[in-house]
Amino acid sequence: MGAITQHPPVLLILAAFSRYDSALAWARQKAVANWGPITASSDVFAFEDTDYYEQSMGPGLRKVFLAFEDLIDAARLVEIKHQTNAWEDEYRQTNDHPEPRPLNLDPGYLTEAKLVLATTKDRDHRLYLGQGIFAEVTLHCHRGQRWTPREWTYPDYRNSTYHEYFTRCRSYLRGAIGKRKKK
Repeated sequence: MGAITQHPPVLLILAAFSRYDSALAWARQKAVANWGPITASSDVFAFEDTDYYEQSMGPGLRKVFLAFEDLIDAARLVEIKHQTNAWEDEYRQTNDHPEPRPLNLDPGYLTEAKLVLATTKDRDHRLYLGQGIFAEVTLHCHRGQRWTPREWTYPDYRNSTYHEYFTRCRSYLRGAIGKRKKK
């Protein structure tokens, strides 16, 4: 029997996408107010790998990733997904956009070995976390050297420029965990 150990802290990641710069700025402000300073922000990427969201979100979508300075307990992912869903509703109700979903927020976390995303949709490769939330390993870091997609990985997450960003985040995480161990 293996010994039960505490999971090391993880790096909270938020993917925000919208066709509105004001929505992305609002999401950033909301996240910082709730989760603290950002340690790494990605470039704003054109979201062009699929038209899946166009009907509910409109054309010309852009996506940005935010990683937060304070490491978290991985078990908080359920709470955080509920929080971001509530923020999407809040933004929709307080802004006059024609789309039914003008802002999409996808939280997840990064470990040294993988990127995990939270979702409300069940599929055969997703694990149920509780309270209506599932999680999937979207990417894994192969031998600590490169990000590798799974067969179910969303098309945009296969993008090497995303991988460069996640590599920077992984370096930050490794350094932050190293500092904690020295204390």
